[in-house]
Amino acid sequence: MELLHGSPENMSGRLERECRSYLLLDRLGIDFYRTDHPDTPATTMEVCARVDAVLDVHICKNLFLCNRQKTDYYLLIMPGEKPFKTKELSGQLGIARLSFADADAMMRLLGVEPGSVSVMGLMNDAENRVRLLIDEDVLKEEQFGCHPCANTSSIRFSTADLTEKLIPALGNRVDLVHLVGAE
Repeated sequence: MELLHGSPENMSGRLERECRSYLLLDRLGIDFYRTDHPDTPATTMEVCARVDAVLDVHICKNLFLCNRQKTDYYLLIMPGEKPFKTKELSGQLGIARLSFADADAMMRLLGVEPGSVSVMGLMNDAENRVRLLIDEDVLKEEQFGCHPCANTSSIRFSTADLTEKLIPALGNRVDLVHLVGAE
């Protein structure tokens, strides 16, 4: 893996949704770095640690959630090392019970499969049905890391660009949450 600046010169062989992620970042004027790892998808903590080292950032945990009735959907972005407690988040949202949304809903609403979900997937949510939840600790970091809708590449850009350019362009409702983490 190596650190590369900006969009790939040659997009052949890449998923269409990954290419659209780069095009969106370019259109919004977001300067970013990436690393490609097609032979080692980021599906294990070991691979994620190697990706983090190359990008010099901690890629966040991205959880796709829904209410019991499967009528409301949420994308939670939180620090990777922080444990997720469903009850804690449900209480903050005033929801009786949250659970993980299924792969069909993820593909339908975000256009990605499990393992590739990130804030970039919200570009596929044309009706803005998914509510973005960001743990406040994510915003304390200078840089933000995620996948460009494919877990065979990873990107890094400024957290300021996340909050000032990308999120406003996506148009989804956004709420800051406070997750306690380890006790």
